[in-house]
Amino acid sequence: MEVIVAGPDEDGIAPALEDEGATVGRLEGVVSRPELESAGIVDADLYVLTDVDQATTIPIVCDLNDEIRTVVYARDTVPEFVRGQLDFAVDPELIDPSVVADELLD
Repeated sequence: MEVIVAGPDEDGIAPALEDEGATVGRLEGVVSRPELESAGIVDADLYVLTDVDQATTIPIVCDLNDEIRTVVYARDTVPEFVRGQLDFAVDPELIDPSVVADELLD
């Protein structure tokens, strides 16, 4: 499974996904459409966002890839404008990254 993780990964979701067998691409800083395309979002299966300040990337991702699943793994509340395009949101304080990775890749 091809996964793109965008944002800081203080809770370790990227390594947890890799441990479950996913190929993980990383994006940090301000993420743009060209960066998403260069990272392989068009062919990715899963987009994991760890910084809700970058929530505007979710509609962009959905525009570039109709089949992708979108996940927010962050402590902050997801903005209302992206909730309809989001498949799953979880607070890292509630669920360990290894459990989330296992469920996402199952």
